[in-house]
Amino acid sequence: MARFILGIESSCDDTGAAVVSSDRRIASNVVVDQAALHAAFGGVVPEIAARAHAEKLDVAVDAALRKADLALGDMDAIAVTAGPGLIGGVLSGVMMARGLSAGAGLPVIAVNHLAGHALTPRLTDGLTFPYLMLLVSGGHCQLLIVKGPNSFSRLGGTIDDAPGEAFDKSARLLGLSQPGGPSIEAAARNGDASRFKLPRPLLDRDGCDMSFSGLKTALRRERDILIEAQGGLHRSDQCDLAAGFQQAVTDVLVEKTRRAATLYLAEQPLRPTIAVAGGVAANTSIRAGLETLSQEFDMAFTAPPLRLCTDNAAMIAWAGHELVEAGLTNANALVARPRWPLDTSKAALLGSGKKGAKA
Repeated sequence: MARFILGIESSCDDTGAAVVSSDRRIASNVVVDQAALHAAFGGVVPEIAARAHAEKLDVAVDAALRKADLALGDMDAIAVTAGPGLIGGVLSGVMMARGLSAGAGLPVIAVNHLAGHALTPRLTDGLTFPYLMLLVSGGHCQLLIVKGPNSFSRLGGTIDDAPGEAFDKSARLLGLSQPGGPSIEAAARNGDASRFKLPRPLLDRDGCDMSFSGLKTALRRERDILIEAQGGLHRSDQCDLAAGFQQAVTDVLVEKTRRAATLYLAEQPLRPTIAVAGGVAANTSIRAGLETLSQEFDMAFTAPPLRLCTDNAAMIAWAGHELVEAGLTNANALVARPRWPLDTSKAALLGSGKKGAKA
């Protein structure tokens, strides 16, 4: 008999609630976005995000249960994002889960937001462990060998900006709307990616680590040259710069994934697979590049549906099922964390502070 878990996600600017069964059926997946609240600020404002989560979490949970045609009492557990993320939002979700747990007598499972993304191909495609994962989002970029629901080997990652962050900042530089990923991709469709010679950072160095800060700086330099020469940016300039930037990001991600695939295949997995997840995985250029790479290596390729690439609670509920099945639930883990690395055996990519490793 299938078990049901209620998932709650509030790590950034999307308030999510979902009901997912142990047989991989998504009974509901509700996402309340905050785009209108942050539009005037050019990015997510943590205080506004936290307040909006506090106001909408109960609405999202109620809607998820109604759409699933189930009651809270029909759930077997509650899974909630406990980090990493904006601490105000994470705390809102954790407190909501604690309240529901106390009222309904249900166990609560603390889920790492990044693990939710990394395990999504198990929900959508039933992948077997181990598989190679490119987790690429607004705040994170890592190449991982996913060996189990709580076992991740990091092969590389970004040492500065995440690709999603770089897309957002670059869109602002070009006068495009937020979020930056979709607006740059839309502009790039009408652009010439070869017009500007933008760099491919760290491709001249061994390893799988990445960098996108210098690429963003180079884009600004090209933009400033155009503005000085002609008094502003023409639409064709925006499109060409967007296309060049997107192609540079794609080239870096594909080449670093190629290097990671070599390391992954050395472990002789039974069913070699490249998977991609996270908000930036919605970019069709990046998907196409990775799919071509998988064909070169004669590996399977999988990417979640676009609605499951961005932050959502279905992936959190599924990660909860994975942890329950593996007997890895731990009530002591239910604390809100701004930082929570997947692979604690590796040195932090972005340094550490009093609250622990950033990535």
